[in-house]
Amino acid sequence: MLSRRALLAAPALLALPHAASAQEAWPARPVRMVIPYAAGGATDVIGRLVADRLSARLPQRVVVENRTGAGGSIGASNIAKSQADGHHLLFHNIGHAVTKPLYPQLDYDPDADLKAVTIVAESPMVLLVPPNSPHRSVADLVAFARANPERLTYGSTGGGGALQLVALLFLRAAGIRMTEVPYRGGAPAALDLANGSLDMLYDAGLTGFGLAQGGRARALAVSGPSRSPVMPDVPTMAELGFPDATFMVWQAILAPAATPAPLMARIQQEVAAVLAEPAARTRLAELGAERLVGNTPDDAQRFVAAEMAKWAVILREAGVRAS
Repeated sequence: MLSRRALLAAPALLALPHAASAQEAWPARPVRMVIPYAAGGATDVIGRLVADRLSARLPQRVVVENRTGAGGSIGASNIAKSQADGHHLLFHNIGHAVTKPLYPQLDYDPDADLKAVTIVAESPMVLLVPPNSPHRSVADLVAFARANPERLTYGSTGGGGALQLVALLFLRAAGIRMTEVPYRGGAPAALDLANGSLDMLYDAGLTGFGLAQGGRARALAVSGPSRSPVMPDVPTMAELGFPDATFMVWQAILAPAATPAPLMARIQQEVAAVLAEPAARTRLAELGAERLVGNTPDDAQRFVAAEMAKWAVILREAGVRAS
């Protein structure tokens, strides 16, 4: 006769083969990957590339769905409330780390309801000034800003976007104040910078270096931890004495928090395999992704948690709220 302990344990033991077989069968149907931004942006393009390559590896397709609005929180909320079976994924970026302090009335908890599967890629930003700017170095720019608080302007898309976050980090590290000028996107901000009506703009490396190489802007520094092979003569912020202004835009795949750990690991392994493909690596580099990651769920979640903690402090100190 079975003991009371054995009888209590029996249901759990019987469930184990089912759980294992479900994970081994993944994906059993098409995987839905929500990108919480509009089509055509950097996160969308990188996310679609990853989805396409995963589709080529897996027995089911990975279908991209754009759900935009509220700094990415609408799409993120949709996945946070989805079934935790590996068939509902979120392809987000650094905006995930700032959602909670910017949107306190969320209908989900970005920290508790979503967990990182893996960090996919990191890309630098480039600090630009107009081509005719009198500021020919970061030191010039900082000296003038310190002597003339809030006189200089910088472009931002607000809402916790990368253009805003990297600028806030630089202002904080340099101990200066500038006037934020909001834009609906990076393109109109770049146009105003080129014609001299904007004093400073951080732009994605992919487009920012293009502006500098085309003579429409002057590149003073890159935000990444190392110089970019695109313009190796442009120094890093750390080299210029501002290590705390080091910044990389990251993209990550996240899943509902209750997704089983073995399934999270399986998805991460497939993504890491995609990032190891020579063709994918070449294309991602062309899109400005200078560092491909593909780390484990545990490492990815630690990274995201640290980013959330860091940006909560910075946004609170800067008094930034969702626009």
